[in-house]
Amino acid sequence: MDNFLDKTERILRLRNYSPKTRKAYLLYIKEYINFSKQNKIKDKQKAIEEFLLEKHKRKQSPQTINLALNAVKFLYSEVMADTQRINLKYAKRNKKLPIVLSHSEIEDIIVATENPKYRLIIALGYACGLRVSEVVNLRVKDLDIDELVVHIKEAKGKKDRITVLPEKLRNDLLNLVAGKNADDIVFASNRGGKLTTTALQKMFRQSLAKTKIAKPATFHSLRHSFATHLLENGVDIRYVQELLGHANIRTTQIYTQVTNPSLKKIKSPF
Repeated sequence: MDNFLDKTERILRLRNYSPKTRKAYLLYIKEYINFSKQNKIKDKQKAIEEFLLEKHKRKQSPQTINLALNAVKFLYSEVMADTQRINLKYAKRNKKLPIVLSHSEIEDIIVATENPKYRLIIALGYACGLRVSEVVNLRVKDLDIDELVVHIKEAKGKKDRITVLPEKLRNDLLNLVAGKNADDIVFASNRGGKLTTTALQKMFRQSLAKTKIAKPATFHSLRHSFATHLLENGVDIRYVQELLGHANIRTTQIYTQVTNPSLKKIKSPF
């Protein structure tokens, strides 16, 4: 198995897959190989089907199941050079609406955050529509504070994009980056390295718990709220797509369901 995993990792690196994707692929490939051996299934099609069915039984999400299928397909096609087609369709994904926080709810979360650095992180995450991974990787040279823009580099899908920076955060950011070099991390940990995404998620949950907000929000809800509030303010959906870095506008269109003014005007017949 080690040979397969080593070869897989080399190919993933050569194809410039992100560290997160490499980690996930290697995890699911290892799971699949162990599952096949333990259940002594030699037929490839049946082995994959049973592997995915086991994930269904464990009530894993469609996204997780599809990622596992992608990993197994990569193993056969790219690592083992197996040309036999894997005749399996992807699991149907749940069509859940994003959790969106109101302006006042975001303000409550910011106020509930005692640490000034974390307060600024939450404010910036909402104000710029950033993913949690983009916050921890943000460097001083990515901020153009004079022009009020942020350059997000090698984000999801290895794509760069530009997003907006609010005037009201200008002074806080200037104070934070004063004396730092261009390559320095903007939000460094107490030890001087990068903050972890896990630490930021935990921080957000702690701040949320201090408020009276009942929504099951996460740090990513700040990004959902950014997009929804822009649409509510009349910003063209194509500009919102660019600010979020979505490759397909259909991904952005999910926010039109949350912010549909015509639906909100309808009164219940009760």
